Amino acid sequence: MNGTLYLIPNSLGPGALDEVLPASVRETTAQLDYFIAENAKTARAFLKLVSATHPLGKPLQEIEIRELNINTAASELPSLLSPLLAGRNAGLVSEAGVPAVADPGADLVRLAHQKNIPVKPLVGPSSILLALMASGLNGQSFAFQGYLPTDSGQRANRLRQLEQRSRQEKQTQIFIETPYRNEAMLEAIANYCTSSTLLTVATDLTLATETVRTQPVQSWKNEITAGRFPDFKKKPTVFLLLAI
Repeated sequence: MNGTLYLIPNSLGPGALDEVLPASVRETTAQLDYFIAENAKTARAFLKLVSATHPLGKPLQEIEIRELNINTAASELPSLLSPLLAGRNAGLVSEAGVPAVADPGADLVRLAHQKNIPVKPLVGPSSILLALMASGLNGQSFAFQGYLPTDSGQRANRLRQLEQRSRQEKQTQIFIETPYRNEAMLEAIANYCTSSTLLTVATDLTLATETVRTQPVQSWKNEITAGRFPDFKKKPTVFLLLAI
C-alpha cells in the first residue's frame, strides 16, 4: 500500500507556529520521518519549531530530508516518491505559506497522482488568499499571475494586459514581486495603470508588521510623488488590482 504525501504549510515569517498552524497539522508533521523541502536547513529549523509543542517521532538528525527546488531536474522526481511507493508517508513542506502554490512541488504532486499516491493538503496560511480576503476586491473571480517580468518594458505591457483583463472580466489580478523590487513594482503600477483602478498592497501578512491597504492607483501615485512609500522594503508583499 502506498504512503500518503502530506502537503505541509509553513508560517509566513518569524513567530510561533501555533498562531498559524492548527495543532492537528503540527501533530501530523511531528509523526513523519521523511520530508521533501526546498531547503533542508530551513526545513530542519521548521521541524525544531514543531517539536516545541509536539515531540518528533524520531530524533531530528534521524529524519530524512531531500530537496526539491528550482535546480531539481524532472528526472529526479520519481526517486523522491520512491519511499512512498514502498509504503512510507512523507511531507512536502514549504519555505513559507502552502506547498505547490507560488512554490515548488506542483510537478511532484501531479506525479504522485499518476502513481496513485494519496495526496493530503493540510491547513495553513496562504499569503495570496489572505491578501485577497483583506483587499475588498472581487473574491468571486480572481487570477494569480505569479511574478511579472523584470524588464521595465515587458512589465509595463503585462500590467496593461492584466488591467484590461480585469476590466473585461471584472476579475481581481494578483501577483507578487521579489521583495527588494517592491518599490519599482508600485511605481510601475502607478505609471501604467488607470487612475481609477483599485490597488491593494499587502505586506508581512500574519506578522506583527502586517499592513494591507486598498485605494485607487491615483492615490498611490500621489503618495509616491510626495515621497511616501509603504513600509515594504525587502518585505514579502502581494499586489492585487481590480479595474473598475
